[in-house]
Amino acid sequence: MIQTIKLSQLVPSKRNVRRRSDAAADAQLRADIEARGLLQNLIVTANKKPRGTFAVEAGGRRHAALKTLADEGKIAPDFDVPCLVLDDLGSAVSEASLAENFQKLALNPADECLAFQHFVELGSDVDGVARRFGVTVRFVEGRLRLASLTPVVFQALADGEITLDIAKAYASTPDRERQAHVFDQLSRGYGGAHPDSIRRMMTQATVSAADPRARLVGEDTYLAAGGRIDRDLFADDSSTRWLDIAILERLANEKMDAAASALAAETGFAWVRPTLDRYVDWQQTDGLQRVELEAPALTDAEQEQVAVLEAEAASKVALLEDEESSEEERDRAEADLEKLEQAIEAITDKPPVLGEDLRPTVGAFLVLGADGQPRLHQTLYAERVDQPDGDIDAGEEPEPGPRALGLSQRLTDELAIQRRDILAVHVAADPDFALDLAIFLMVDRKPGHGVERYASSLSARPPQDPVVGFKTPGAAATLARVEAAEALDRSWTAMDTVEARFDAFRALGPEQRAAWLGQAVAASLEATIAGTGASTCRFHDHLGNLLGIDVAAWWRPTAANFFDKVTKPVMFQTLTEIDGPALEARYGNAKKADLAAACERICAGDFIGEVGTKAAARTWLPAAMRFDAVAASAVTCVDAAVPDQGDIAADHKELPERYAA
Repeated sequence: MIQTIKLSQLVPSKRNVRRRSDAAADAQLRADIEARGLLQNLIVTANKKPRGTFAVEAGGRRHAALKTLADEGKIAPDFDVPCLVLDDLGSAVSEASLAENFQKLALNPADECLAFQHFVELGSDVDGVARRFGVTVRFVEGRLRLASLTPVVFQALADGEITLDIAKAYASTPDRERQAHVFDQLSRGYGGAHPDSIRRMMTQATVSAADPRARLVGEDTYLAAGGRIDRDLFADDSSTRWLDIAILERLANEKMDAAASALAAETGFAWVRPTLDRYVDWQQTDGLQRVELEAPALTDAEQEQVAVLEAEAASKVALLEDEESSEEERDRAEADLEKLEQAIEAITDKPPVLGEDLRPTVGAFLVLGADGQPRLHQTLYAERVDQPDGDIDAGEEPEPGPRALGLSQRLTDELAIQRRDILAVHVAADPDFALDLAIFLMVDRKPGHGVERYASSLSARPPQDPVVGFKTPGAAATLARVEAAEALDRSWTAMDTVEARFDAFRALGPEQRAAWLGQAVAASLEATIAGTGASTCRFHDHLGNLLGIDVAAWWRPTAANFFDKVTKPVMFQTLTEIDGPALEARYGNAKKADLAAACERICAGDFIGEVGTKAAARTWLPAAMRFDAVAASAVTCVDAAVPDQGDIAADHKELPERYAA
């Protein structure tokens, strides 16, 4: 029998099957009861103790919502609650509680959309609907967006053919025609589509607000030009889409054109061509040839400045790696280290040197960075200009004239390949000539010669080092490389044309040409370490063993080049490898700076110890610096005579002694 019972007489039942609830859903329920009253009765049983009270067997969430509203003063404590009173039948009561909860059917999202739309059409605003139902404004806006889906998609949501997440993906843009088109496309396929796939298909005709073009133009400028923006209510602000790509492209091109004109006047280049791409592709360079330039060397003052900054950076790294540093000290060190790295890069990252006489003949591309900022591409290009044979300036190579009348481009290219093959046969038949040509092609690509064509892919450009701007001016290997470069015969480089330089290079003696070969090949080696991983190369290990390289004779670990840059456990491991736990224990309580200095002295042999221990210390190397022996199974043996490894090593044994510090 249904009867009204005072709220103060109702208490939760211990037999209610619901043990968990949802805070957001409870808030919605309270808001609904506050706005429209209690629309459904509770199910209760009479308590024996205390008399006059009733246990709420079903409707516990509604009862809790009423209690909270009473505590907040929004309803009276003696609020009359409609209740269905059951006899206490034990398990039957629990079944009623389970059935009351289990048989509830959640409102279909499509019905929610129509309900919210109904209240809005009656004159309520979004804020009012949100307060009335205890949900967020964004939730209501999202359901209203779903209500505006194209009918075929909305009906699929109402019929349960698609999930709520898929419906949200269709609603990521308000273009109903595109919604219907994508829905029709996917309905023809096999299997269902993922919401992310649908979202990509819906937005592929739009541009993200994070697109470099959008960042370049700016939202205010785009809107002022008549552009439209769509904000996805089911995602964060970064998913905002710009709908009018034509307007965006026009505005972006205008800004890039203006920036390119300003840079052309500022740099004195023959031209600066803007592109909305981040990179320069082969199509944009059609009819152009690359101008090879080198970055200028650091001055003595700049080298000293970099050394000071690197030393300061090393101290910050040591502070970060010191276990005794406080969190505040680490935060300051990280901030300082970032500034130091930026300062070092500002000094070492110099633009390539371009002679003033060459400047008016070259051009560059203005590319658009990922952050929306225009950037002048570092690579310079020169136009390929056809000239008569008798009117060629010094230092320039004549380009082939227009193809013969009546020959197709395909036939012209086929003839060029056959002509190349005839030349290749003769070069291959003369090894001495081929060697001279190979060395010349590797070493002649230098600033000032970049506008010339060699018609060969052979080169020996230095690779990009993994650490930009890293220098070791006092290292033995650095001194040896500088001395070898200074000893090269450069007389041939003064010639004006590529033909004259090649003839002069061939006129050098065999030793001079061989020295250039060694220099070119050495400059092409990449930086690798021993061991396994992305930075390793087993072939370099093999070369080092063939040459019998004694790394310890060339490089010793010091505080500056190694120990200041590692943690204390690494230094302790070094001491253990040299003389076991006893040596490590001797410095167990040392601070990091003192420990680094001690490790430097020990590795130099400057300590009191046994002869064997000193020998081990003088030859100790970190694993990354060793040339590990390559397994014999990895080396393929051939019948041809191979130079003896010992003979090769003997030729290089005396090198480190000449450059010892």
